[in-house]
Amino acid sequence: MSIGLKKIQIARRQLGLDDDTYRALLQRVAGVSSSTKLTPRQVGTVLAEFERQGWKPKASAKGRAAPRPAPDRKALMGKVEAFLAEANRPWAYADGMAQKMFQVERVEWLDADQLRRLVAALSYDARRNGRKQ
Repeated sequence: MSIGLKKIQIARRQLGLDDDTYRALLQRVAGVSSSTKLTPRQVGTVLAEFERQGWKPKASAKGRAAPRPAPDRKALMGKVEAFLAEANRPWAYADGMAQKMFQVERVEWLDADQLRRLVAALSYDARRNGRKQ
């Protein structure tokens, strides 16, 4: 069972939907009678409907795992990790910066030049907030 399907079942239980109501929702939102027939896009649509009905997904307590960069970017990624640790920020913060600066979803997908520019931005942030660089 995929993570999306697991989330659907969690949301279903938390919202207290009986089987008939749940299947009616699936039919109305995605045009299927079973969650096993959902496409990935439909999974997102069903989860959005659950959120509209009041379901609040819980964020992971530990965040995502540290990225495993290519060998040529390992040192730069280490600097990013150090800046994040010093500022007590999660990897999602660096992902957000990568998205904002380069329109790339995850920091490990940046090329070496983009990663250098990200390190420079984190260094500037550290200096501005009085943290060591």
